[in-house]
Amino acid sequence: MSALMSRALKWHRPLMIFTLAMVVLAVATTIGLFVDDRQLDGAPIWAKPLKFSVSLAVYAFTWGWLFSLSTRARRTRWWLGTVLAAAGVIEIAIIVFQAAQGHRSHFNVSSPLDITLFSIMGTTIAVLMLANILSAVLVLAVRQADDVTTWALRIGLVVSAVGIGFGALMLGPTPAQSQGLIEGAIGAHTVGLPDGGPGLPILGWSTVGGDLRVPHFVGMHALQFLPLFAMMLLALAGRLPALADETVRVRLVLIMGGAYAAFVALVTWQALRGQSFVRPDGATLAILALIVIAAAAASATALRQGKVGLTRSKVSV
Repeated sequence: MSALMSRALKWHRPLMIFTLAMVVLAVATTIGLFVDDRQLDGAPIWAKPLKFSVSLAVYAFTWGWLFSLSTRARRTRWWLGTVLAAAGVIEIAIIVFQAAQGHRSHFNVSSPLDITLFSIMGTTIAVLMLANILSAVLVLAVRQADDVTTWALRIGLVVSAVGIGFGALMLGPTPAQSQGLIEGAIGAHTVGLPDGGPGLPILGWSTVGGDLRVPHFVGMHALQFLPLFAMMLLALAGRLPALADETVRVRLVLIMGGAYAAFVALVTWQALRGQSFVRPDGATLAILALIVIAAAAASATALRQGKVGLTRSKVSV
């Protein structure tokens, strides 16, 4: 374990130190859920810092690993990773500070201090997004050892960048805020209803209205899901002969990447219509079914072609 940690720290030291700090914070905020019974907008006061600490830990770890895949532009990679880590520190520090006071961190314009903190968060996120895009361009310019990983990273980076960008959909006053019906806030997670209604445990996603955190979360974590999917295909290649063909695995990654992107578009459309993620209507379910059927049919075709190619190679031998 110590050897693994030592190797990981060499990926990008600031990012990996930040990852460890977020793991410690996740443990601390989990304890906070049990020892502090305060609520904010109907959710435990420490739920939001817990969510962000886990998400930032995964995010920083992933970027540390991605930077380790390239030996080019070493200094640029170090600076971009350091900017990502510093932006994460500022973001989580404000979230924890506001949670400790029992105040909202996002969309809060209740006092001069709240306005200042939210403005700092907005600036920090803008810097993080810029560094994220530049980092993605840097990683995309490097061809990986195999095409499967290359395509998993390419699609994951693009969809992830779009998912992060969806955070902008939460900014700006809602109709109720514009009419002066809700004071002290500009922007919201929920579409069609005020923030703070019934939501999923820990995640807090609205169970009665649209929630823009869903596409933001799902899109952002394409960067973890698709490379893991590529790794899973490689692990199964020993048991499923059709997957031994790299071309088949590339096709499956492309199919899964397309299906994942379509799913992100679907949950975005669902949220913007004011519909809860856990209460899809007929139109949402129909489109979801089409995505699943299309992906399954395309995957079956790719696997069948792989088997045919394997049979032909055995015959030729």
